[in-house]
Amino acid sequence: MAPLVSTIEIARPPHEVFAFAADPRHFAEWQRDVVSVRMLDASRFATTRRIGGTERTITQRITRNDPPSDWAARGIDGPIRPAATITVEPIMGGGGSRVTFTLDFEGHGFGVPIVPLVRRQAQKVAPVSYQNLRKLLEGDGSV
Repeated sequence: MAPLVSTIEIARPPHEVFAFAADPRHFAEWQRDVVSVRMLDASRFATTRRIGGTERTITQRITRNDPPSDWAARGIDGPIRPAATITVEPIMGGGGSRVTFTLDFEGHGFGVPIVPLVRRQAQKVAPVSYQNLRKLLEGDGSV
């Protein structure tokens, strides 16, 4: 299956958008399913998400960190392992940003048959999170 891809525009410079969106410590501020994030070291973090009424923790490794434009992380444990990228491009003469999110999932063991369900849930939840990010960074105060 093809990854889920969403693009939004945020009226903030790329370096500001990247610094916030690509920092796992901020995920709970704009992703409603994130309960907590704990940095394990400079390249690994553990994200606890509320999924289907239960909390699941997944360890992820940052695989690319090229500010202010490219960031990627991949799950390294658990039955469902996400792969996410964030790409930030300047628009409006550098005063704004076009942000592209790519999200995919890989199933392991009993997670293989669950991947389609996880993808469907992500198709509903992820775009709301991206709009939350935009509202938060633009100062709408409505997140």
